[in-house]
Amino acid sequence: MKVIVGLGNPGVEYERTRHNAGFMALDRLADRHAVGGVPRGRFHALTLDADVKGERCLLMKPTTYMNRSGLAVGEAIRFFKLDPSEDLLVIVDDVALPAGAIRVRARGSAGGHNGLDDIQRALGDDAYARIRIGVDPPGMARQRDYVLGRFSPDQVDRVEPALEKAADAAEQWATSGVTDAMNKFNVRPPKPAKQTKGEDSEETPPEDQDSPTGASE
Repeated sequence: MKVIVGLGNPGVEYERTRHNAGFMALDRLADRHAVGGVPRGRFHALTLDADVKGERCLLMKPTTYMNRSGLAVGEAIRFFKLDPSEDLLVIVDDVALPAGAIRVRARGSAGGHNGLDDIQRALGDDAYARIRIGVDPPGMARQRDYVLGRFSPDQVDRVEPALEKAADAAEQWATSGVTDAMNKFNVRPPKPAKQTKGEDSEETPPEDQDSPTGASE
């Protein structure tokens, strides 16, 4: 048994917001591997049993707000007596990555994301795989408002393929492990063409309990 968790916030007001990129990628996996399945309420989450290319997986969307994601994850890991370093994958949004990019990691810090921070607090360790989906930096916007906002049309064009790629990476993790997934999907984007002389250049411009934002302020 492996557990794949997509992070996000429940409720129609949060659908297709940047902070729900994890939910959106998990939906791709469900469409591929749990067709016709009926979600069940378990472990403070909506869950689906899935056969991911021969691997038995539990797909999870925590029904807590983002900063209490560890409640659902911890319950599932303890119930099935799993090793998070081998059996847990978390899919999450990342403001440090450009929209359209994904990164697979075997472990690491929460990086300012309160959903990951709560999971690490619940597990007592940061040794679990995660797939980060870029949603672009917030720029001058307040980060809390930015991540709870919906993708711009330009971002949608870049994020939709990234969600499919994240689902591909989750399949690779489930069947071959995190190292193979990192080797296959952590591909550096090509460097931009060197600007020729005379071309114009552009410059890149504490929370309450049950908070919908997973990004620190």
